[in-house]
Amino acid sequence: MRRRQALRHRALPLLAAALLAACAGPGPRAPAWERDGPPTHIPPDLASTPDAVPRIELIRTGGPNQPYAVQGQRYVPENRDLPLSEVGGASWYGRKYHARPTSSGEPYDMLAMTAAHRTMPIPSYARVRNPANGREVVVRVNDRGPFVAGRVIDLSYVAALKLGVLNNIATVEVHRLTHDEIRTGFWLDARAAP
Repeated sequence: MRRRQALRHRALPLLAAALLAACAGPGPRAPAWERDGPPTHIPPDLASTPDAVPRIELIRTGGPNQPYAVQGQRYVPENRDLPLSEVGGASWYGRKYHARPTSSGEPYDMLAMTAAHRTMPIPSYARVRNPANGREVVVRVNDRGPFVAGRVIDLSYVAALKLGVLNNIATVEVHRLTHDEIRTGFWLDARAAP
């Protein structure tokens, strides 16, 4: 009897330690629909997807262009047709958000040439350039994000593929196309320049 009690007293701390260790582990993996990533089926000609074709679209003063807060940080989107150029990190989002509504109300399509920006007017068009490889794309900004320090734009899966930024956060140059630049074809001239 004493031997059993002694074993129980020794086993209880070991059992408690084992339970605590199990609780400290990484836990179960999120279901596939909660994990982000590439499409389950990647079309073979995806890299030849044409860029967004800029057109003059009405910038609303409300809706996605009104001030908002995320994670305690307040953002004030621009609601005028002003130029914006910046350099910073580019990330991308994929199947986790595919078909969900964007800030503009349109469903997100990871195979379309779109992007998210924290303060650029929605809708907008932007030229995004990867200086590491010289690749450049034109995207339609229809969503808000990214909300991570150092990142300036979240690209759709296909835009990230075309820029060569699928594997890492890459430094890019972002330039919002104004209505005058769209009207005069500046975005075409800039792409043709060496």
